Amino acid sequence: MKLLVSAFASGLLFAIGLAIAGMTVPANVIAFLNVTGQWNPALAFVMVGGISVYSLSYWISIRMGATPNAALPRAIDARLVGGSVLFGIGWGVAGFCPGPALVAAASGSLHAVVFVAAMVSAFWATRRADAHFRRRTASAPDNG
Repeated sequence: MKLLVSAFASGLLFAIGLAIAGMTVPANVIAFLNVTGQWNPALAFVMVGGISVYSLSYWISIRMGATPNAALPRAIDARLVGGSVLFGIGWGVAGFCPGPALVAAASGSLHAVVFVAAMVSAFWATRRADAHFRRRTASAPDNG
């Protein structure tokens, strides 16, 4: 139960921080990405703040003997690069990434609700495709 309360409180704090920083407003994100026009550096400050808090928390948890659940290193492959490119295009076109989109959707923004619906659909389609290709690969005869 403590873990659930802690996770909820962390998520709520994150959501409030995104809202206060204006990161749930796509125009602010797009202004950050517009480096040749009216560039708005606000998102850079949000990123630096987030990285600072995470780094401090990570360091403290290591000093206390915890073993943080860090993602395992992964090879840079076509799938990773393709996913990164799609994420960047979506971020630049819509002005949302997953966290701020969820916060904005919870506030009732129709633009964000549509974005979240598309995002969830893409997650679902990707999992289905992965499962299909895994089954297909597992059942393929070994020609080696």
